[in-house]
Amino acid sequence: MALFGTDGIRGLANVDLTAELALDVAVAAAHILIESLGSTHTRPRAIVGQDSRASGEFLEAAVVAGLTSAGVDVYRVGILPTPAVAFLVAETGADLGVMISASHNPMPDNGIKLFSRGGGKLDDAVEAAIEARMGEPWQRPTGLGVGRAISDESATEKYLAHLLSTLDTSLEGIKVIVDCANGASSYVSPEALRRAGADVIAIAHTPDGWNINEGVGSTHLENLRVAVLNEKADIGIAHDGDADRCLVISAQGDVIDGDQILTILAKSFKERGMLEGNTVVATVMSNLGFMHAMKAAEINVVTTAVGDRYVLETMLANGFILGGEQSGHLILKNFANTGDGVLTALALLQEMKRTNKTISELASIMQRFPQVLINVANVAKERLETSVAISDAVTQATSQLGDTGRILLRASGTEPLVRVMVEAQSDSIAKEIAQKLAKVVEAELR
Repeated sequence: MALFGTDGIRGLANVDLTAELALDVAVAAAHILIESLGSTHTRPRAIVGQDSRASGEFLEAAVVAGLTSAGVDVYRVGILPTPAVAFLVAETGADLGVMISASHNPMPDNGIKLFSRGGGKLDDAVEAAIEARMGEPWQRPTGLGVGRAISDESATEKYLAHLLSTLDTSLEGIKVIVDCANGASSYVSPEALRRAGADVIAIAHTPDGWNINEGVGSTHLENLRVAVLNEKADIGIAHDGDADRCLVISAQGDVIDGDQILTILAKSFKERGMLEGNTVVATVMSNLGFMHAMKAAEINVVTTAVGDRYVLETMLANGFILGGEQSGHLILKNFANTGDGVLTALALLQEMKRTNKTISELASIMQRFPQVLINVANVAKERLETSVAISDAVTQATSQLGDTGRILLRASGTEPLVRVMVEAQSDSIAKEIAQKLAKVVEAELR
């Protein structure tokens, strides 16, 4: 089984993802980095950050030990969002970035994400090469050959300055509640919004090492909805643990997902002459309503596999500047090389100011098809593509829906589960078909 999934390495901290494994990954990555740079290059530099999980403390120590022991200078930036690490790699000209986070996963999990020079995620081939080199014998540097570990106290301010530089108007007059998931955005997201002029109330912004994603954040919107309604706010913003996601609650308490956010920004970019190629990049999980909205706006859509890395690859290959996922990962390529939840929030609030419209009015240009997603957990996801029974069940259900909906089954890239997604004209039909397919998946893959 491959060590790297669609978003780096992820697993139960201190069981699947141990200090020993983190150190080995760091050493192997350092070897490949040093070899790729050649002997004439100065000592390689890496940026290392983490989210607020307690396990990030020992994993960060292991990663720093592995890199420095192999001859890489490490700049430790502490608790910052994943996109901050990607930005800092690009901004400082570093050769490697490492983010220790399991994103929206529960607190006991953790993960390691690697960024290449320029701030993009590593290619699959490089990740495979790192995995192949782990545990190999090596000549350890000594004396002046070992790397140094430096705390970069300026990293947070650099990231905040970058975020604010993307705005061309004050956000004064907008009241926003921001749910930081007790994660990596707990300081920078409220601070960026305040400096931009918004009236900000922060919730779930006191991480203690154990409470990240615990009933809060982009996967648990109930508290944010209550806060928005109670405070009569104009908008609620929800991040996940590492703040590469942004989901929204309207003033009326309605959820506005990544597809709707992407619709709003695509239309805005087109109106302002910024939408390169008149094209937006989305994934196969995007709602049919998004596709209809883009067709009505005469905007082209290119679809990719699920995962912001695949969205970014397509954007880079074709020069597109806007893409994203229903989950709230949006990439604004003019400003970032990865999904950035804080950047997305700022862009949305700026659009509210530009148009003098509420977030509900902006989102109304897309009507979501009822969509049901069932996660079938603890199954042999690798057998999904070869199961005849599952294939036959999908064919039959697809025939039943005709042109009024669609079905998507896919194996998770980070967890041992299969996602069953059904869209239909009514919620009851979508639920009925999704439940039937989920039962088949469970029966066949247990």
